[in-house]
Amino acid sequence: MTGSSNYNEAKIKVIGVGGGGSNAVNRMIESALKGVEFWIVNTDIQAMKLSPVFPEHRLQIGQELTRGLGAGGNPEIGMNAAKESKESIEAALYGADMVFVTAGMGGGTGTGGAPIIAGVAKSMGILTIGIVTTPFSFEGRRRAVQAQEGIAALRENVDTLIVIPNDKLLTAVSPSTPVTEAFNLADDILRQGVRGISDIITIPGLVNVDFADVRTIMANAGSSLMGIGTATGKTRARDAALNAIQSPLLDLGIERATGIVWNITGGSDLTLFEVNTAAEVIYDLVDPTANLIFGAVIDPSISGQVSWFLF
Repeated sequence: MTGSSNYNEAKIKVIGVGGGGSNAVNRMIESALKGVEFWIVNTDIQAMKLSPVFPEHRLQIGQELTRGLGAGGNPEIGMNAAKESKESIEAALYGADMVFVTAGMGGGTGTGGAPIIAGVAKSMGILTIGIVTTPFSFEGRRRAVQAQEGIAALRENVDTLIVIPNDKLLTAVSPSTPVTEAFNLADDILRQGVRGISDIITIPGLVNVDFADVRTIMANAGSSLMGIGTATGKTRARDAALNAIQSPLLDLGIERATGIVWNITGGSDLTLFEVNTAAEVIYDLVDPTANLIFGAVIDPSISGQVSWFLF
């Protein structure tokens, strides 16, 4: 295990790989996500220059192979670029207790590079979480096939893998949604996924979660699902929980889950009664032998609203 031995001070790093992963990290920074260290990894040096990530946390891979010009949508180039820069990747990951490897699958650098980076992290004893998107159907069959191959490779190199099908996001937006907004929505879902997990570890709350607890559920867990729900009004806690369970991102119900981590976030008006009400929604559905871990976080900026996240 590298890094901090004090689980209450777990060091979390978020590694955005390729264009999609980097965009997601940029959005996390813009949303003031706290308690994590951000890195972007890319073969395209021009794209990296536009990022708000600290310059020393921008890692160009495959300098000899690609000369900073990108992977041209070829995952094999992305993979070999990451292999070329393995020592630099190890240095970037050093000291972490938990690493999120995030990418938009289907292109070159993210698809080919993310499995290599995740494999390095896992070999260092770091709890490694993959959180990726699959392409929209309109992006074409080639990217879809490449994405599935990349996901299969990534699954072998992470403790937990969360795959978000971009097509499912389209069920939550109007037909008039511009293409750019659809991609922004995909980036934002990646942001919410990372935040939902990291917040319960890094932010003191009504109910705190120990990093060791999270590690128990997520280490070698395999594939995972993610649900997000928000609500306002008198029954907001229960409604947010139901919205998360019925989230279009969840391919399957939670009834067969062997382990669930969930987090409820509300303003300073969030009550323990509401937390309990939301918890009962889960307890009524899941297997009584399932391992359940939950946290409750106060965010003064969302007074009147409750957000619910589960995986």
